[in-house]
Amino acid sequence: METWIILSRAALVIGIIVMVSASAPSQTTPPKLVLPPAPEGVLIQQDVPYLDADRSEKLDLYLPANRPKDARSPAVVMIHGGGWTGGDKAEGRSFNICTTLAKAGYVCISINYILTRGECWPTNVRDCKNAVRFLRVNAEKYGVDVDHIGVIGGSAGGHLALMVGYTNKVPFLEPASPYPGVSDRVDCVVDMYGITNLLTRCKTDEKGSPTGALITSSGCLATTREEDPDTWKLASPVYHITKASPPTLILQGDADTTVDRDQSTELANKLRECGVEHELIILPGIGHTFDLQSWAHKPLPQDLRPVVTSFFDKHLKHK
Repeated sequence: METWIILSRAALVIGIIVMVSASAPSQTTPPKLVLPPAPEGVLIQQDVPYLDADRSEKLDLYLPANRPKDARSPAVVMIHGGGWTGGDKAEGRSFNICTTLAKAGYVCISINYILTRGECWPTNVRDCKNAVRFLRVNAEKYGVDVDHIGVIGGSAGGHLALMVGYTNKVPFLEPASPYPGVSDRVDCVVDMYGITNLLTRCKTDEKGSPTGALITSSGCLATTREEDPDTWKLASPVYHITKASPPTLILQGDADTTVDRDQSTELANKLRECGVEHELIILPGIGHTFDLQSWAHKPLPQDLRPVVTSFFDKHLKHK
């Protein structure tokens, strides 16, 4: 893996040199990540199209192995992070989460979505909604229980997961194609250290404590906080919460220096205010980008695999 990273960086440098000399567009396509072999009990299909024919973004499909022929399983959409402008569906965190859930009997899809800086909003939300619609349209092909679908994401993906969960039937955010009229409603959301309110997001000190200094620009939006506060509000999940919002599990490290921990507590407070079922788990001494088992190559103080599977089981299997 280390050799692959070195080669990838070298290839990227060469690509940049060629791009500049040819006056090509400023955005390049990063090297494709290759998934590890599927663990026992999981079937994986990589690079499945799910958007309009002119879109290059695809999804990876994780299926429980050895299901009965006509089985219909609950499903989960996984949304990767990367500051809204980077990341990939085949990242290690997504593989960890999707294989965990597939082993537990879920059909999982890990998606790529638009990442173009300054142009991604609101197409990124619509892409994620189309992933939910893809599951419903392809329910027979992949054995999906269309009445039991959840969503999970980390960091920017956590933000997008919350937007999917809380903005069902918001006209401006509904995709026009390729699945018009198909529902993108989900039954529950898992937010892993996602941005919940762009207007209140703060910088932190080196220990993850919020400093009170607001972050005034975002990779999600082309405008600054001062230039267009209304759009910043529209793009913030907390302002879309109602008493009908789906149950939400929030996972946050208290030493996060990328997304301040107050984002998660603000979300929990708003859910409580609206009477929405939720749970907030704060992991002591843990920073950003953890998966369900580890952070910075060390085990988490709590194994989150049973926590997340139990949450999805409660809301997607026992209804």
